[in-house]
Amino acid sequence: MSKVRSQFICQQCGYSQVGWAGKCPNCNNWGSLVETIVASTKGNNQRQKDGKLPSKPINLSTIKSSAIKRISTKIPELDRSLGGGLVTGQVVLIAGEPGIGKSTILLQLADKLSNCLYVSGEESANQVAIRAKRLGIDNKNIKFLEETDVDSIIDTLDSLSINKPTVIIVDSIQTMSTSDLTGLAGSVGQVKECSYRLLKYAKANDIPLILVGHVTKEGTVAGPAVLAHIVDTVLWFEGEKTSNLRLLRSVKNRFGATDEVGIFSMEDKGLISMNDPEKLFLERGKTAVAGSVVSILMEGTRSLLVEIQSLVVPTKMAFPRRVAQGIDSRRLEMLLAVLFRRAGIPLYDSDVFVNVAGGIKAQDPSVDLAICLSIASSFFDKPLPKNFLAVGEVGLLGEIRGVSFQEKRIKDSRRLGFSDIVTSKDYKVLPQLIKNYLK
Repeated sequence: MSKVRSQFICQQCGYSQVGWAGKCPNCNNWGSLVETIVASTKGNNQRQKDGKLPSKPINLSTIKSSAIKRISTKIPELDRSLGGGLVTGQVVLIAGEPGIGKSTILLQLADKLSNCLYVSGEESANQVAIRAKRLGIDNKNIKFLEETDVDSIIDTLDSLSINKPTVIIVDSIQTMSTSDLTGLAGSVGQVKECSYRLLKYAKANDIPLILVGHVTKEGTVAGPAVLAHIVDTVLWFEGEKTSNLRLLRSVKNRFGATDEVGIFSMEDKGLISMNDPEKLFLERGKTAVAGSVVSILMEGTRSLLVEIQSLVVPTKMAFPRRVAQGIDSRRLEMLLAVLFRRAGIPLYDSDVFVNVAGGIKAQDPSVDLAICLSIASSFFDKPLPKNFLAVGEVGLLGEIRGVSFQEKRIKDSRRLGFSDIVTSKDYKVLPQLIKNYLK
């Protein structure tokens, strides 16, 4: 029988201490008492009796590093988010809002890989079978296990020692529990202990493990903060349910870069990898319209063309409206102040609406110049040239600043057919650029 004790854990910063109650001494937030299993420890005398010598440090230069062997998921954008594919023994946590597509992409992954074990604690076998039929999945090698007891799952995996699965999918970790703890499934103690036991099995047997995690109302991974620390990779699903655009962003990755983003389109047959995402964000071939300016974002190592649309109309209210979709509203207020003070464009009696077409969120300051030109174009009701593209950050003094990977952005823009590209190399201040193109 395992010994259980209550331990204070702060869900904000992860601070833990036995015998503590109240607020966290680090961040002054309220924590909770969580059941944890006490591991048996051996003192120095017992270690000597067992004949075990203490570990000795070794020089880092003497350690032989081997190349990481990747297992392709056969889903291009998922491989991109993972840094090239799965690694043996890798533990991946996929989180996102309900209905965003977590279970869909994992069922598609199970279809692509042979001998996959899909453990479901949320949905019944019939519900998963209905989704598989809708997605057109008919892989006879997918093994399904409807179970919520983590110890029973590990016993089942041990019984498959001859024919071990190539990957284990657990949907979701918040539904798992162990009888060694009295807390309900989804509690901090249960999530922590179940994750550790599954992780220990995956590492010992060199099998990739994918966990599905819930999110809180604040938009963070539900459960203890240690959950995101013990896994190797954290992937975050983004997107609006009203749009078919889905982004799979790498938040943490011990086997790859943390700035990679996979782009998908949610279709009737599931999530489709977008090798040319410009189709989602940019409508090519249309006539030039006032208020439309194309810019280019960097998502990881990939460049994305986006269209900034603006509409400036006389206001009928005491305070003019500033509506931003896809960009930070405070950033828009700052750029409007720069346009008024530095470029002399009177926007104090006009409503300003700015939208990033396609539903993507442009958090990169490199779109500042495109936003300013888009607003100015709508104000003067004068369209910019057809193959025009703007990239650059705008400062409070009206200066145009260079951005990261600027040469790569220019190169990719020319490759995609944009001949009139404006950056900080061509113009140093915003008023001069507006005067040359719009006045």
